[in-house]
This record gives sequence, C-alpha cells and structure tokens, in this order.
Amino acid sequence: MNCNFVLILLGNAILGAPMPMLIILGGLAGVMLAPTPELAILPVSLQLLAGMLSAMPMSVLMGRYGRKSGFLLGALCAGLGGFLGAYSLFVSNFLLLCMAHAMLGAALSCFGFFRFAAAEVVSESWRPTAISITLGSGLVAAIIGPEIFVYTRDYFTPVPFAGGYGAISVISLIGCLPIIALSFPKAPGLNTKITTTKAPIGKILCRQPVYTAVICAAVSFGVMVLLMAPTPLAMVSCGFSETQASDVIRWHVIAMFAPSFFTGSLISRYGSARIVACGLFLLGLAGGMAATGIELEYFYISLILLGLGWNFGFIGATNMLSENLLPAERALVQGANDTLVALVATLASFGSGVLISTFDWGAVALAAFPMVFLALVLLYVLKRRMTFPGSELPEQG
Repeated sequence: MNCNFVLILLGNAILGAPMPMLIILGGLAGVMLAPTPELAILPVSLQLLAGMLSAMPMSVLMGRYGRKSGFLLGALCAGLGGFLGAYSLFVSNFLLLCMAHAMLGAALSCFGFFRFAAAEVVSESWRPTAISITLGSGLVAAIIGPEIFVYTRDYFTPVPFAGGYGAISVISLIGCLPIIALSFPKAPGLNTKITTTKAPIGKILCRQPVYTAVICAAVSFGVMVLLMAPTPLAMVSCGFSETQASDVIRWHVIAMFAPSFFTGSLISRYGSARIVACGLFLLGLAGGMAATGIELEYFYISLILLGLGWNFGFIGATNMLSENLLPAERALVQGANDTLVALVATLASFGSGVLISTFDWGAVALAAFPMVFLALVLLYVLKRRMTFPGSELPEQG
C-alpha cells in the first residue's frame, strides 16, 4: 500500500482524537468558568466560528507552502490550544478558555483537509476509495478520544478536566510524527490560472436546486450541533457521570463516520434527494427521542440517530450541490456553502447553550423540528418542480 497514504491515515486518526474530547470538554469546562449559565457553550461556539474563519486562509497557506506545512501548523495550534485550555482551568479564566477553543477550532478545520491530501498521494482511479477510507478513519478518533478523556481528565487533581486539555497537547505532538515523514507532491502555488464562473454568485445561489442543497446541508449540520453540543451538560445535570457522557459521545461520533463507507453507494442507487430526506427524517427522530425522556437509553439512541442523520443529510446535500453546479461554479459556491454551514452551526451551538440554561434539555430537542421541517418542505417543492435532472442548470455553451 502507498506509504504516504498510510501516513495520512495515521495522522488523521491521531490528530482527529481531540474532536470527540472537545465535545465533552467544551461544555463541562465552560459551565465551570462561565460568568453566566448562558455562556457555558460559548467556548464550543467560538471553536466552530474559528473553524469557519480559518478554513479559507488554511487552504491558501497549503496551496502556497504545501500540505505538510499546513498540517504541522494545525498540530501546533492544537498543541498550544490544549496547553492554554489546561492553564485556563488552573487560573479559572473563562476568556483564556474561549481563546483555547478558538485555536483548537482552527486546528480541527486544518485537519479536515486530510481527505484532500489523501486524494493527492494515490492514483486517480483510487481517489474515491482513498477519500472514503480517510473519512472512515475518523472511527479511530471516535473510539480512542473519549477513552483518553476518561483516563486523563483528573490527571491534575484537584483541577478537573485540565488533564484532558493537557492530553490534547501530547496527542498533537505525537500526531506530528507521521506528518513529518510525509512526502507530498510539490505545491503548485497560487499562480495557477483559475477559471471563473460567468454568472454572479447571487444568481447561482438563487437557483432552486442550489439553495435547497445549501439549506439542507446547513440544517443537517446545525441540528447535529444543536443537540450534540449540550449533551454532556444535560447528562451531568440529569445525574449521569462524565464517563457515561463520554461513551454517549463516542457512539454518536461512530454513527457520524461509520456510514461513510457506503453512503456514496446509496446516493448512486437512490439519488441525493432521497438520501437527504432520509437523513432529515433521522434528525427529526433524534430530536423526538431526546424530547421523550432523560433516561440513559434515550441519550444513547438519540445521539446515534443524530450521527446517522448528519451523515446522510450532510453528505447527500453536498453531493446534490455538486450535481447542480457547473465545473467553473463549484469552487466559489462550495466555499459559500461551507461558510453558511459553519455559521449555522455556530449559531446553533450558542442557541443550544441559551436554551438549556434558560429552559431544559427538552426545549433544545424541540428546537430541532422547525429546522428539519423547513428543509423537508424545500426538498418536496424541489421534487415537484424539477421535471428532469439538471433542468435549472445554465447552458454550458
């Protein structure tokens, strides 16, 4: 097997481990240090916002200096963010905790480019498989991340959770090793001529299949964050332990990534719209299950359904968007799509913190339904109006 590809898988699995840890740490550490309960989820919200703002600069940096430099910079951000997070708990400083999560959000955004790196080190015929396997390697992070949290959270007793942030710094150092050994093709730089679209982006986004795909992607991600971000807080407030919350998050992340090995085949067989609709239905079901009860089994089932719904809804919407764009339109519109998705996720994260502190877990669960209903209505209208595939695409001549 391609040595570079194996190193990328190792780097992705190791450096991806902090992601499920931060789902747990962000809310629990936030509620300890936040000046008001409404701000407990703010570190997670800033983490998502930083990921949104850093994605484009990180992509430009990798284009100029190469993937290796970009990944090493991401690992450095993660290491410093972990150190700052631990220090913020020692000195009980909420602002430093927010800064730590912002740095960690930038790092996670950087690690999202591993799937593109995998496509660059394998043959063209093997690229779809390489991308799928790289995304699937997130399962390793889903399994080991919560375990690391459980074993390290009390390492700096009596300061709770500081050990978890310290472990992120150590993971980042270890993750640098496979990256240093990588040998990427030389970066082409930024002087390559890029073909631009003739149509303005506003006109493209007004095409019904395009804005339907964008909204479905944003809803899928937003609902996932809305329910996921406050789950550790909700479980602890219901009397469950951090270990139990960690295990629920572990199975949620597994459900997010495990279907990636066959979601593409399902889309090819049944079409993007049907898979998106299935994902939205699962997201609604997750909200309904969360609103039903606060027993441990309801948290497990709800978060697993949430992960599955995100996978089908987000990947299906991403494919739907690509199907309804001309090649010259894709870079610009997909960038706008990712920005909107991250913005909705950030708002959902902050909103979930306000809802759970002002009301309760049930209110958070019920807030998912209007978003899912909107996306399903758009899908239904699109199906009624589209008489044949690509009918709203502009002519390429």
